[in-house]
Amino acid sequence: MLIEQWLEAIPPLLVYLVVGLVIGVESLGIPLPGEIVLVSAALMASQHDELDPLWIAVAASSGAIIGDSIGYAIGRKGGARLFAWAGRRFPKHFGPAHLATARGFFHRHGAWAVFFGRFVALLRIIAGPLAGSMHMRYPVFLAANAGGGVVWAAGTTYAVFYLGVVAETWLKRFSWIGLVVAVLVGIGITVMIKRRANRAAAGEQIVVPAAAP
Repeated sequence: MLIEQWLEAIPPLLVYLVVGLVIGVESLGIPLPGEIVLVSAALMASQHDELDPLWIAVAASSGAIIGDSIGYAIGRKGGARLFAWAGRRFPKHFGPAHLATARGFFHRHGAWAVFFGRFVALLRIIAGPLAGSMHMRYPVFLAANAGGGVVWAAGTTYAVFYLGVVAETWLKRFSWIGLVVAVLVGIGITVMIKRRANRAAAGEQIVVPAAAP
């Protein structure tokens, strides 16, 4: 994965900053791979002691809350122009059908749409600007935004972190099985090649004397 390789090449402090920045910019309404960056960072933390999953979760939560709040302000001041521009710029994410579905979801569920929208790719990107354009009360939005951001960020981080730790432990514990399997496969391939070579050599020995006269 290119993102994981890139994150491994930078210091831990920058990893936290990148996680928060990417998720924050995504929450403004700009399609970025925020969840992929978060998952990659959490998986790295399970393999490298220099990275702390707590700070990854804090950075992701902060980026989600701050980014959504800025997106809310932008949507409240110029929501129509923003979505018109986004529809031209990112038609696969902000087409009329996407926005209509999201608006209907917000109308039906209100603050819960902001909370659970953090777990849905499309709503995660447009929740802030859309809530602002629909003039949702900011205290209600902030509570739902903060709750959803923390649950999503911390839940994703620790789920991936502990899954990575378990996987790494399992692989270390049973690494000898992989070695044995590799050796057996190598021996099997070698034996098969030798048998085919012997059969080919035997066939040549039979054909050559018959053709000599």
